[in-house]
Amino acid sequence: MTKKEQPLAKPAARKTLTAKELLQQPTELHLPSRHNATLEEVVRRINAHQELQTLWRVCNVTAVDRLHMSDHGPVHVHIIANIALKLLRLLMDKGIEPNVVRDYGLRSDDAEVIVVLAALLHDVGMSIHREDHERYSLFVAEPIIKELLMGLYNIPERTVLLSEVLHAIIAHRAGGHPLTLEAGIVRVADALDMAKGRSRIPFEAGEFNIHSVSAAAIESLEIQAGESKPVKLRVRMNNSAGIFQLDDLLRDKLSGSGLEPYVEVEAFVEGQEKKLVDAIRY
Repeated sequence: MTKKEQPLAKPAARKTLTAKELLQQPTELHLPSRHNATLEEVVRRINAHQELQTLWRVCNVTAVDRLHMSDHGPVHVHIIANIALKLLRLLMDKGIEPNVVRDYGLRSDDAEVIVVLAALLHDVGMSIHREDHERYSLFVAEPIIKELLMGLYNIPERTVLLSEVLHAIIAHRAGGHPLTLEAGIVRVADALDMAKGRSRIPFEAGEFNIHSVSAAAIESLEIQAGESKPVKLRVRMNNSAGIFQLDDLLRDKLSGSGLEPYVEVEAFVEGQEKKLVDAIRY
């Protein structure tokens, strides 16, 4: 989440969940492991990790219920993890080497573990507060990362992965400066949770502002191998208001990510523009 993400108008009252009820609604994470046995085991551990599952729900209490912002919980991080993994694989397919491979001689499989963990943990600091949540995410995430990697790596390699995941987490903030390919991927992926719009629930409840309307204008996002660049992002909109999502959020995250030479963006309105708002009254 960047500074440009603004609170949405206050949504309708929701039923308050107890901690016990939060635990009874675990999120089943599904990622294409593509024969990456280490990633497969990490995902298995995440799906059984009650603390992390609860933290994701707590993040949304802070973001959605208390601050009336867009989703920062389990659905959001699940989407980001899948996007980050796809971006990394598209880039590696074009011969672009992750930093953990180039700098430490580790495997591309390890780079996949890094981007997935960073994507899943990048917002856990929202469980404490929205302001400086990226910094809070560092100390909330650190012991969880160690636990998830325990027994999968020896101490030197586990230390490298821990450092790389934490770097990717802090680099997703506004003004963050990723120093690795993996961190840049997570930063850009965070802005690509836009298909159907993270603000669609308050929009459909009648809460209108530029954030909710522009998010509702995004119909779909396709991530595919590019023509002039390794990655092509095709954004289909039902209304040109969706340009705000691209210009205000995606452009900010892509700038300085290190991925600028590798990503092309194509946005278009398919067919007749959809009327999203009849009138706004104050």
